[in-house]
Amino acid sequence: MTTTKKPDYVYVTYIATTPEKVWQAITDTEITRQYWVDPKAGCSRVNVSDWQPGSRWEHQRIDEAHTVDILGKVIESTPPTRLVISWARPADVDNGARHSRVVFDIEHYVDGTVRLTVTHDELDAEMLKGISGGWPTVLSNLKTLLETGRALPGTSAA
Repeated sequence: MTTTKKPDYVYVTYIATTPEKVWQAITDTEITRQYWVDPKAGCSRVNVSDWQPGSRWEHQRIDEAHTVDILGKVIESTPPTRLVISWARPADVDNGARHSRVVFDIEHYVDGTVRLTVTHDELDAEMLKGISGGWPTVLSNLKTLLETGRALPGTSAA
């Protein structure tokens, strides 16, 4: 019997900041809008939730309709070290087999430095293709914002 495992995506970065500031940047909509920018689409997005286990979260465009591109549930929330969320397209929200999972592990590395590991697993091929281009941009922008106070050039919110 052959079992096909869905692919995983792991991204690790080191940021000159504190775990608390990384946590805040991931969960605070005012900070998220500064770095979660899609330069190709020309729009920013925010993550909206109360970040309590079992709560819904939404990845919303900053537009008049607050268009939801991705949504899911908060699976685990341990500030400021770990956040686990399910991740689904709106059309797949009622089909658990089509959900993936994102784990943010935030840990003190050395003085003044945090290791942020983002693991996105249980992916289908289409989602893997999309997030493989998305996560590096978003997480590089997060790092730059936290270290310099501004987003990468060309990725500012519209």
